[in-house]
Amino acid sequence: MNATVAGLLQIGVLLIALAAAYRPLGDYMAKVYTSKKHLKVERAIYRVTKVNPDNEQKWTTYAAGVLGISFVSIALLYLMMRFQPLLPFNFGRGAVDSGTAFNTAVSFVTNTNWQSYVPEVVMGHSVQMLGLTVQNFLSAAVGMAVAIALIRGFTRNGSDRLGNFWVDLVRGTVRILLPFAAISAVVLIAGGVVQSLTSGVDVTSVDGSAHTIALAPTASQEAIKELGTNGGGIFNANSAHPFENPNSFTNLFEIFLLLVIPVSLTRTFGVLVGNKRQGYVLLSVMGVLFAALLTVTWLSEANANGVAAAAAGGAMEGKEQRFGVAGSALWAIATTGTSTGAVNSMHDSFSGLGGGMTMLNILFGEVTPGGVGTGLYGILVVAIIAMFLAGLMVGRTPEYLGKKLGRREVTCAAISILAMPTVVLVGTGLTMMMPGELSAALTNSGPHGLSEVLYAFASAGNNNGSAFAGLTVTSPWFQGALGMAMLFGRLIPILAVLCLAGSLAAQKKVPETSGTLPTTGPLFASMLGGTIVLVAALTFIPALALGPIAEALA
Repeated sequence: MNATVAGLLQIGVLLIALAAAYRPLGDYMAKVYTSKKHLKVERAIYRVTKVNPDNEQKWTTYAAGVLGISFVSIALLYLMMRFQPLLPFNFGRGAVDSGTAFNTAVSFVTNTNWQSYVPEVVMGHSVQMLGLTVQNFLSAAVGMAVAIALIRGFTRNGSDRLGNFWVDLVRGTVRILLPFAAISAVVLIAGGVVQSLTSGVDVTSVDGSAHTIALAPTASQEAIKELGTNGGGIFNANSAHPFENPNSFTNLFEIFLLLVIPVSLTRTFGVLVGNKRQGYVLLSVMGVLFAALLTVTWLSEANANGVAAAAAGGAMEGKEQRFGVAGSALWAIATTGTSTGAVNSMHDSFSGLGGGMTMLNILFGEVTPGGVGTGLYGILVVAIIAMFLAGLMVGRTPEYLGKKLGRREVTCAAISILAMPTVVLVGTGLTMMMPGELSAALTNSGPHGLSEVLYAFASAGNNNGSAFAGLTVTSPWFQGALGMAMLFGRLIPILAVLCLAGSLAAQKKVPETSGTLPTTGPLFASMLGGTIVLVAALTFIPALALGPIAEALA
């Protein structure tokens, strides 16, 4: 079959699957977060943790819960890695060094899943299952909880309460992530993904030499890795490894998993605010940007310059033959647009333009469609900025979904948006001023070397986790700097969003008038998409011009 036709069929099947899941999953998630009933297992958790599930919280208390579980999780995960020799299923793998343990703990708690180590060599199964996989669930559930809190800010009228963080966290985990991940793991096993508690199998190659092929409980981690838009692989090659992603079926199914919740959350948003068209507008903006980035990336990789690329029918360096250019491009844009960070090809080997598109997708703030929860609250923050700009143009106090957008609301939105560029550009700038670090870390000089560093901090600051593989990040500077980028890139926007939610909830809704800008039509969709592109362009074009743009033009 022609490669282009095969690629289009993949996209068609993916769109049909997402469309089929959109309404039932979106409606189900809306019911999960509005139900007055608590399941028996949830009540047991509340009793053990001394939580009163019927008490609602102010935004400050809600934020304290997010910070509390984040820092406790970092500490516990760090200790698990440092004391790995005392845990079962360690297979003789020693304690993880302090720098890697800190970086990894922050990475998995912030839903980044940046990995500066070889998982099948460094981590035993206990750390993988009880540490990293548990955080895959919790970090995703935290993102959904924050998104739901922001939606409550729009729907509540003169209230200082946003719900109960612990209830939202438990429900997101127990009612959404756990059951869907369990079903997905079974599907992946049926598709050929490995699931084993042994450390590996000994084999003898054709030349008589002995080797050990690493094994792991892969399918159970792969399911939540994609469903929760996490991205950390249990093998060093991540989703390019045949044990994690063996064939074209699993490749497409895993792309579906990482997109399905972020896409369906727009339906949840529409249901909860009482106007489903509001969710459709957000989804349309996400879809148009996604399609544009995918088109440019696919064309760039399929028509890359060079004799080798022409002979291979595309830029096949760093790509798996079983996925090809189309499957690799689709995966790359899906993961960089969802804060997932999983890779089935090496972005460092993409063409200058193709690699630039993956980086730009991250720098958009990962709202195409974004991570689990983070994509929804991220695009809603941009919507508030867009409405503020529209208000300035017509000389009217802006409002969105019946809530006035005053100084406090716009300040919170601005902090949320500016936190990531600050982390990315400051981190990249400081690193480029350290020739000693660069000489040891970079394998490429010139524009591509800058692209590798910029991509690393963009990935960390946006809690993505993918990387340009030509950069070595095992030095104390990179472990610490990228760890702090992940932490600030995750927590500062969350605090700003919760502050925004509290401010919105305290307001009384204002009725629509003839001067109210409609937010369910193409005009607002164009404004929203334009604001996403404009903010990214004004912030990052100078840096991109020195890196991927210069490389593409060369």
